[in-house]
Amino acid sequence: MRELLLVAVGIMVALSGATAQLLSESPFESGPFVAANPVDTHVLAGLKAKGLQPAKRCSDQVFVRRIYLDMIGTLPTPLEARDFIADSSPDKRAALIEALFARDEFADYWALKWGDILRVKAEFPINLWPNAVQAYHRWIRDAVRDNKPYDEFARELLTSSGSNFRVPAVNFYRAAPDKQPATIASAVALSLMGTRLENWPEQQQADLAAFFSRIAFKSTKEWKEEIVSLDPSVTEPLEVVFPDGTRARLEAGDDPREAFANWLISPDNDWFARSISNRVWSWFFGRGIIHEPDDIRSDNPPVNPALLAYLEDELVRSGYDLRHLYRLILNSATYQQSPVPEGDIEEATRLFGCYPIRRLEAEVLIDAFCWIGGDEQGYSSQVPEPFTFIPESHRAITLADGSITGSFLEMFGRPPRDSGFESERNNNPTDAQQLYLLNSTDIRQKIERSPLLRRLAALTGGKRPQLVAAIYLAILSRYPTPAELRAATQYFETPDLQPKQAADDLAWALVNTKEFLYRH
Repeated sequence: MRELLLVAVGIMVALSGATAQLLSESPFESGPFVAANPVDTHVLAGLKAKGLQPAKRCSDQVFVRRIYLDMIGTLPTPLEARDFIADSSPDKRAALIEALFARDEFADYWALKWGDILRVKAEFPINLWPNAVQAYHRWIRDAVRDNKPYDEFARELLTSSGSNFRVPAVNFYRAAPDKQPATIASAVALSLMGTRLENWPEQQQADLAAFFSRIAFKSTKEWKEEIVSLDPSVTEPLEVVFPDGTRARLEAGDDPREAFANWLISPDNDWFARSISNRVWSWFFGRGIIHEPDDIRSDNPPVNPALLAYLEDELVRSGYDLRHLYRLILNSATYQQSPVPEGDIEEATRLFGCYPIRRLEAEVLIDAFCWIGGDEQGYSSQVPEPFTFIPESHRAITLADGSITGSFLEMFGRPPRDSGFESERNNNPTDAQQLYLLNSTDIRQKIERSPLLRRLAALTGGKRPQLVAAIYLAILSRYPTPAELRAATQYFETPDLQPKQAADDLAWALVNTKEFLYRH
């Protein structure tokens, strides 16, 4: 399939003449900001209150790369990018969003995000163990793929009982650092309420912990299997206090987890819808309407309360359909803004007056390098429970286990999945990363041995403008500007420089640009 795509794009670039008419001096902007739905109305009101203007609409070339990365953690192929750019349909952006929901990579990528939050990890300090990790990850991925309503997803996490191998959702409790009620309560608050329990008054912390004081853990004769259930030995009623101050009496046979789940996912409870609405927004904009997205508290107010309230209401109204939120956000003019702000960049980013530039996640970045290089990467866990080696055909975004990693993933900030905090993933650039990209033998060999670059060179027949355009399209998902085209073709004319070396040099330069390494 990959070879067919390469052949197709090579022929089109070589013969269609499309490159000449699609070159642009400004590849990032395409027109004014035009509100598309209530998301934009609320964002514009927030910007206006601060005397700011939104950024312009992003170009199709920017959008196609952005939406692929944000929805499926995968670069578009040259053919996919070219077809989208050439499409004149007025609804093509909305149509592409719908098409990406159906891709396998959508489930892979969003299971990866949930794996970070839910601490899907076999080894220390989480110790789910490999069999449970596979079951838990498969359950999460299936929930994403099938668009399970978020209230059902949360209820299963909170109330399931049974074997950690056969009832995957019980691993939610086993993924807490220890089995103490206070620790479990902290994990619940962080994951499902977006708040840090240590910031609560001590009595409220104890009240929340009481809901998880009757969980029993029992091992079996099967290696690393554990049964999670309501403690059958309890014979006393339990007085509980919900986080909103409501009191209740639970009888000995009542499961406090059920009572808490009923309270949490009630449409009248702000905690639940607010937390996930804010978290979803942060996934697409790099920061929450309340920032950090897992630090909701009274003295950390939203920068745009009306926007957050609107998203909460829409989520509840839709029956907790997370894809409904995705559609509202992704189809908004706010999301489809250029990354070039009209005013102060810090204030514009804080109030969502431009698309925020952020570095690609470690898994997405190494997958992109492997796609360009036409090779594969190995991942393993060196912790002996037992040693684990993943077939090299697996992409990094499909890795189920936080214990399984590689040197590139470690260097580029993949989270260890020890805490469940969003900030555990570190996407900040470092000197070590820059030196690696500039000097790494691995990166150099991926480019020098790239079947993609060889195929593009062969099918463009040595025509330098077409080859330059094809390399830009393959790596940056856009065509070069006239100035870029002139500079690159002039470089190809350097005395004693072989065409292959020139093409490799151009590809190496492009993968080291911020435009490639960052989502924009």
